Amino acid sequence: MLTSKDMDQQDELAKFKQEFFVEKETVYMDGNSLGLMSKRSEEKLQSLMDSWKTFGIDGWTEGQHPWFTLAEEMSARVAPLVGAKAHEVMVTGSITSNIHQMLATVFQPTAERFAIVVDDLNFPSDIYAVESHLRLRGLDPAEAMRKIESRDGYTLELDDIIEQLTDDVAVLLLPSVLYRSGQLLPIREITEAAHQKGILVGYDLAHSIGAMPHNLHDDGVDFAVWCHYKYMNSGPGGTGGLYLHERHHQLLPGNAGWFGSDKTRQFDMDHKFSKAQGAGAYQIGTPHIFSMAPLLGSLELFEEAGIQEIRKKSLQLTTLLRQLVGQQVPELTDVTPEGDESRGGHIAFAHPEAARICKALKEAKVIPDFRAPNIIRLAPIAFYTSFRDVQQVADKLQEIMENEIYKDFSNERNVVA
Repeated sequence: MLTSKDMDQQDELAKFKQEFFVEKETVYMDGNSLGLMSKRSEEKLQSLMDSWKTFGIDGWTEGQHPWFTLAEEMSARVAPLVGAKAHEVMVTGSITSNIHQMLATVFQPTAERFAIVVDDLNFPSDIYAVESHLRLRGLDPAEAMRKIESRDGYTLELDDIIEQLTDDVAVLLLPSVLYRSGQLLPIREITEAAHQKGILVGYDLAHSIGAMPHNLHDDGVDFAVWCHYKYMNSGPGGTGGLYLHERHHQLLPGNAGWFGSDKTRQFDMDHKFSKAQGAGAYQIGTPHIFSMAPLLGSLELFEEAGIQEIRKKSLQLTTLLRQLVGQQVPELTDVTPEGDESRGGHIAFAHPEAARICKALKEAKVIPDFRAPNIIRLAPIAFYTSFRDVQQVADKLQEIMENEIYKDFSNERNVVA
């Protein structure tokens, strides 16, 4: 069996760690919540700030990255990461605002089809957005929002998803990877099953983009949304993204705005909306240039490393992590599905004292992620996590559990990010 040292010596992506600001003697395992800053992201942000300093208003059309077309430039580069055509992707908004835009655009309820199906384990913001859209359409969320229930509190079963696809359902909205357990859903199978019932399908890619390749266009996915600040390392509050399959591009945006205009006519100042031809139509307001800038640097790294190689190393890291923790820390319950095809980029462990354990890990300079009520999420990131780092995490966890060090910390949950 290869040691962590052997694996590091064979790691073709090891060189990328020097591209990131990694705190000395700290193992950062929270990149599925907020990725670390890269040196290139810092450089791109400074470059865009310099363009404002140098050009003033002319920065919209001058410089290396003119602001007026920056979102389109970046969208074309993000598209391969989600398996989409360039004109199907737009770097814009946030996950929640993009859910609102997509539902406002594609959700057209009738007396026969009015329900939206979600899951019992999804991130709260997605649920809030769905509830608000149903209320805006005069529908009662208690009747029109259907939840797929989890059998174990961590994962979803394909049969349970399909069972909810009844004739009165208009839209199915699911995460690609469940944020608590790391389960990767079978996107193509679910999408095909929903389409057979005439149901539109959307996915929240927050916990998969940047960690693995996608095939949204070929899988027939109708729409998707995501953030760029997790595995994509674009910084806190970084601009998000949306995808809309080209077969829906004739739809007027449900929430129209100036930057959804045809760029050749945008400055005509006509009160009649001239819709852009592709996913750019579903932008709303002026692009947030400085929130987008770090993504430029991050994209360079993804293009150099290759998303297939990133996924390969990610699976190797998480496989090693779960093996070592399983051997050294049997008190923790691994709740992430076993198969590579059924899991994303993090491993989730359950324990009644998860909040305290996470605090003890932070004290030991291992940065985990806690999710109430009992989940420890650990995400080794292909760009900046070594196999030796993974070994250190398992060793620290073993020490914390064997010596009951976690009992020295508060069990309050709301102070653990």
